[in-house]
Amino acid sequence: MEDVESKTLFGFWVYLMTDCMLFATLFATYVVLHTKAPELFNLPFALTETLILLVSSFTCGLTMLATHRNQPLQVIAWFGVTCLLGMAFLAMELTEFTHLVREGNSWHKNGSLSGYFTLVATHGLHISVGLLWMLCMMVQVFRKGLVSVVLRRLKCLRLFWHFLDLVWIFIFTIVYLMGAG
Repeated sequence: MEDVESKTLFGFWVYLMTDCMLFATLFATYVVLHTKAPELFNLPFALTETLILLVSSFTCGLTMLATHRNQPLQVIAWFGVTCLLGMAFLAMELTEFTHLVREGNSWHKNGSLSGYFTLVATHGLHISVGLLWMLCMMVQVFRKGLVSVVLRRLKCLRLFWHFLDLVWIFIFTIVYLMGAG
């Protein structure tokens, strides 16, 4: 059984590395296309998004403690909180996109904005997939309990969610902090 788990986790790490290459390519594209433009982004708004996502990473981590204590209802509860935070993050991201487009700063305007929308929207798409996965896992935990196959899937899900938080830290730093200057 341990062999199945180690192969699953290894395979998932390989997948995460391919996602890492995807995001590295998007970051490189953004940096190459980025131009010094008037301040388009609301830094306090982006910081709030960042804090929400970091708290979601913490609550996702609390699911691990609940699995070690064999508390399936706690796992479900903490994933529920993580989902709410993830949805709040996505709502803020969509609000920011809507604001930029209404101000005439859509992905059509220039290469810099095209790179920005592609990078940030790809991250948002990954967050959406993570939220859907989380909801599916909450159902599995409720129906099956914390059996070995569910525990393996939970490990992969947590890796995925923490990876997305790490990617967002890079987005916040490169796009919002360094890009603002």
